[in-house]
Amino acid sequence: MSEVYAVRRTRLRERCNASGSTAALVSRPANVRYLSGAAPENAVLLLGRTEDVLVCAEPPDDRVPHHRPDEALRLHVMTGIGGDPAVEAAALAVAQGVDALAVEEHHLTVTRHRALRDAAPRVRLTGVGGAVEQLRVVKDEEEISCLRIGAEIADQALGELLESILVGRTERHLALELERRLVDHGADGPAFPTSVATGPNAGRPGHRPTDRRVEEGDFLSVCLGATYRGYRCEIGRTFVIGTAPADWQIELYDLVFSAQRAGRESLVPGAACRDVDRAARQVLDSAGYAEALPVLTGHGVGLEIDEDPQLTPAAMGKLDACVPVTVEPGVHLPGRGGVRIDDTLVVRPEADGGPELLTITTKELLAL
Repeated sequence: MSEVYAVRRTRLRERCNASGSTAALVSRPANVRYLSGAAPENAVLLLGRTEDVLVCAEPPDDRVPHHRPDEALRLHVMTGIGGDPAVEAAALAVAQGVDALAVEEHHLTVTRHRALRDAAPRVRLTGVGGAVEQLRVVKDEEEISCLRIGAEIADQALGELLESILVGRTERHLALELERRLVDHGADGPAFPTSVATGPNAGRPGHRPTDRRVEEGDFLSVCLGATYRGYRCEIGRTFVIGTAPADWQIELYDLVFSAQRAGRESLVPGAACRDVDRAARQVLDSAGYAEALPVLTGHGVGLEIDEDPQLTPAAMGKLDACVPVTVEPGVHLPGRGGVRIDDTLVVRPEADGGPELLTITTKELLAL
């Protein structure tokens, strides 16, 4: 893996050099992890003029896989308490004779940016923009393997929950149980706060679980994800509790399922991101649910649960092969509930079988 991280750092260094910077300071945790193989708390990475240095406030914990840095990096552990690794890295850049340092301005606070200027007054600070985030969009097969394992863990946790008694249990209780099962099956932890929504809450994007209890005839929407070796995936499903679904529930579910399928089938290399959104959105829009639709159909996943590309009506850009994304249309009807169906997939060319579905829990409307 050391060679993989070295190649990533070289690609970033080439971009910085092309814009006139001889070094770069990476401070966003996911970007530090991507370039160095480690993300100890508050660590920063200096791509220096003479050497690359991972600057940490304390030694990495070797027991945690994503805290183990690439052995090709020099590890600089700060002495004293309360110092800022970014400021320390700026001082190291000065010692290396750096005259222009590219920083992640979109991640720095104003106070931290001023501290960098004070630490390196003769160094010109430039912006690296979203260069690392752009490098992260297309995943290698090792990254996709981590996402695949995370998806298997999430599928397993969800499947076990569906085999248990649900009526009478609270949304909050079910969410906590799902997160425990994720860890039991080998996840680092949940990829994001697990959402369990019942009855009138079902289908609501980003719903935080409450003490509402599951009742007969409810829609039950679940959205969860696993983190495995730092990589995050997600899955969302909707079910009916304890009885045969009502006609309106079947109709709404079938509609959202059709929209989700249209979005999945649009995931081909070269497809415009907004066209994927449009494919799913127009199915729901044509049925009269324009006002009930979420702001996006999906998004990229990886070291963060919400990455580029964004599948929205105004999205720019096109999809590449080996880009993992979610497709997650839904409809929420105030006072009644709704449906969300969410999968994580990897964009693949037709010659390779088309989009690879990572989350495989059934999308049949089950009565639990």
